[in-house]
Amino acid sequence: MELHRGRLIDHLQLVVRDLAASRRFYEAVFNVLGIPIGGEAEDYFWADELFFSSLDSRTASGELTGRHHLAFQARDRAMVDAFYKAGLEAGGKDNGAPGERPYHPGYYAAFLLDPDGNNIEAVFHGPAARSAASVTITF
Repeated sequence: MELHRGRLIDHLQLVVRDLAASRRFYEAVFNVLGIPIGGEAEDYFWADELFFSSLDSRTASGELTGRHHLAFQARDRAMVDAFYKAGLEAGGKDNGAPGERPYHPGYYAAFLLDPDGNNIEAVFHGPAARSAASVTITF
């Protein structure tokens, strides 16, 4: 494991109903995004700083986490398209097919619901949005 300082978020944990279903889904979309599974045990697995635990895991507090929206950066539009296809094939549900969104020019994204109903997005900000200084996102 490598320690990264200065990140906004150190790590996230999702407590899921069906760890095997979550593993199938996330392994498929992470494979497309170039994110390796970092490790696993019988009751959890992780990728980078995102941890997934079963409800009965010693790392969980006995309750499922609520619905979350997680967005992963993609290198290009083709990666967004591949994320969407792989996620559907691995049990995800459509929550927004790949396409441009009105958030800023060049925002190209796809949305899937994971096995627990979390809204999972892959986004490519477009070639004009390479630097953080050139992107303004409003919610």
